Formats: sequence, C-alpha cells, structure tokens
Amino acid sequence: MRYFAALLSTVLRSISVRFCLLVLLLYIPSLSIAHDIPSRVTVYAFVKPEGTQLTALLRVPMEAFGEISFPLRGPGYIRFSEAEFALNDAARVYITESMHFYENDVELTEKELQLTRVSLPSNRSFTSYEVAMANIQSPPLDDTTNLFWRQGVLDVLVTFPIQSDQSDFSIDPQLGTLSDQTTTVLRFLVPGGAERVFNYLGNPGLVELDPRWHQAALRFISMGFMHILEGIDHLLFLFCLVIPLRSMRRLIPVVTSFTIAHSITLIGSAFGVAPNALWFPPLIETLIAISIVYMAFENIIGAKLEHRWMVTFGFGLVHGFGFSFLFSDTLQFAGGHLFSSLLAFNVGVEIGQLAILILVIPLLNMLFKYFVRERIGTILLSALVAHSAWHWLFERGDQLSQFQFQLPVFDTLFFAALMRWGMMLIVIIGALWGMYELFRRFALIQSFSEYGVAQKLKNR
Repeated sequence: MRYFAALLSTVLRSISVRFCLLVLLLYIPSLSIAHDIPSRVTVYAFVKPEGTQLTALLRVPMEAFGEISFPLRGPGYIRFSEAEFALNDAARVYITESMHFYENDVELTEKELQLTRVSLPSNRSFTSYEVAMANIQSPPLDDTTNLFWRQGVLDVLVTFPIQSDQSDFSIDPQLGTLSDQTTTVLRFLVPGGAERVFNYLGNPGLVELDPRWHQAALRFISMGFMHILEGIDHLLFLFCLVIPLRSMRRLIPVVTSFTIAHSITLIGSAFGVAPNALWFPPLIETLIAISIVYMAFENIIGAKLEHRWMVTFGFGLVHGFGFSFLFSDTLQFAGGHLFSSLLAFNVGVEIGQLAILILVIPLLNMLFKYFVRERIGTILLSALVAHSAWHWLFERGDQLSQFQFQLPVFDTLFFAALMRWGMMLIVIIGALWGMYELFRRFALIQSFSEYGVAQKLKNR
C-alpha cells in the first residue's frame, strides 16, 4: 500500500513538474518577444523631390524601437560609439520598410538608407528642412552624452531614385504600429517653394502629396459619403424626416432645403465664417441633438407638415456646421484645390443621403403596409429615435456647460466676422426666397396665403 502511495506521489510530482515546465516553455518565448508599446508617438517627416531623387527625412522617438537591443553603458545610457549597426537596423525595420512611396502610381522599390543620427529630445532642428538636414549631417553624439535610449529621437535619411521631380507623388505610410496612437506630421516640399502639410493619425491609406483636382475630388467624395453613413446623429435626423414623408412629391422640398442649408454653412465654415472657439463644436453637437428630438416629437404629436421644409432648412444650417468639423480636419488632403474639394465633399454627402433614402423609404412602406399601422409605427419609431437623442442632448449639454462664455472683444476682427455673418445671412434669406418661389411654382408646397385660407376654412 505504501509502495502504491509512493508510486502515485512520484507520478503526480512528475506530472506537476512537466506541467510547470510546459507552461514555462510556453511563457518564455512570449517574454523574449514582448515589449512595451508606447501609448503615443509623434513622427515628424520632410519629403522633398529634387531632380532625380526623392528625399525622406524623418524623426521617430526611440521608445518605439522596443525590440532592438542597443549597446548600453551604466544605468542604461546609449553607447554611441558602438550603436551604428543597431540604429541602422532600427531604421530599416521600423521606418524604411513602413514608408511606401509612389511616383505616377508606381511604387518606388529602390531605396537607400543614407544616414541615421540620435538627437536629444530637446533638439528642435525639425522646424525646417534645411536645419533638419544640417542636424542629421552633423557629427554624432559621443559617449560623454548621458542619454537613456528610450528618451532619444532617431533621425533617418532615406533616398529614392525618381524619373522627375515634376511627377505625381503619393505615400502609403504604415507607421501606425509604432504605438497605440501614432501621429505623423508630414511636410511635402513641392518643387517651386510651396509646402503641403499633413497631420494624420495612424495609417491613413494612400495619400496624394500634391494631388490634382480630380484626385482630391475623388478622395473628398468618398470622405463625404462615408461621413454621412458613419454619422449616426445625421442618419437619425434624416430618418425622422422621412418617416411621415415617403412620397417623392413631399420629399423633394424637405430634402432640397436640407441640402441647400447644410451646403451654405459648410461652404461658409470653409471660408472662415464659423467662430474659432472651443465652445462652438459642443454647441453645434447639442443643437444637432435638439434637431433630432424636435423632429421626433413633431412626428409623435402629428404636427402639420406643409411647411416642414422651412424647419428642415433651419436645422440644416446647424448640421452643415457639424459637417464642417470633419472637413476642416481633412482639408489637408485637398492640396491647392480647396473649392473643388469642398464641392466634392458636399457631393459625397448628398450621394450618401440619397443612398439612405433609397434604402429606408421602401423599408418603411413595407413596414407600414404589412406589419403595423402607419400612425402607430410613426409614433413607435419616432419615440425610439427621441430616446437616443434625448440622452445625447443631456450629455452634450453637460459638455457645453463646462465652457465659460465671455463677451466678445469689439475690435476689427469682431466686426470682420460680423460682416461675414451678415453676408451669409443675406445668402440664407436669398436661398429661402428662391426655394419658396420654386416649390410654389411647381405646386410642391402651399403658399403662405393659401395655407392661411385653408386653416380658416378648416376651423369653421
């Protein structure tokens, strides 16, 4: 019995040891390859075509090179005299292989790593291309410099042979894996002296560095289309609009007024009409939530819809400012084609709206025909939308309340802004009058006089 117990104990110990060894073997490789990925990294880059050579000059924080073993001394200082191979290795693995340049849509596969140089975090040479180039060509730091490797920044110079500096250049940067949140500030130096500045997060895909007007237009059409599809608040507003209005005759005035309204404020914002204040975006977001709640409650109570196009026009002005926030962030991809990109973005928004209407209207007609009565369905759907928008209203209103509003300074800038707002007001009034006359001529709406007479007759 004792023998059996001893044997059993031995077997169990053997199994336990083997299990522990197995777990350890599985865990050790993960330890060897694991490294701390920084939460946030900012990459600075200059790109300059000149003659038959494209030069890319980048600065990357060294904390992103967690898998590279740098020669160290003391408590972790870089041994610069022995670090050349490791620095070149880091530049190839993390940078040169992640930067894909194209000339006339053909990838530049021939590249040469020219120089690498570690700089102190206090170094400000990347303020201009000339200063940054002089810095990377200067003698390297020596071993008397006490710099922890994670605190340094690595400057990298890479060149590509090209056919001509007048070609169309684009880049597909894939530096987003350097950290959880990688921001790239890229300056493209156009032959002739102009400069295109790009500031993007993660991997933006293929970026035209100096796009032609049609390239910019296609990009912004896509942006506008995706924005309307991804903007849940804009979608819910459109949904509330069409729930009680599903005939083409009744939809045309409403959709047209919304389109013209948001186009006015979108274009106005691009030309500096919108106030450059921190409280303005949360104010617009709050007003957008109010617009959804209003439209939903109007559907619920069964309000008259003869002049809904005017209410839609007013809220469309608000939504246009909402569209402008995204457009201002993506304006960097327009190159020198501001107006055409603006129109293209608006076209993309309209295409997205039409796609939504084409999908939603048949579904609503089917729902009200086969599943639920129209009045009950309108109330239920509008109540669901109002519930979501009501929460947004309080959340956004709370954010807005955190800002302190101050009286403006009555200086030349204020009066210049006031003049711009006055000009936009004239455009708004002209658009309202033009739409009213057009809709009335084609009998799409009732005139104000006819509506008043109809109301009096109904009340008798």
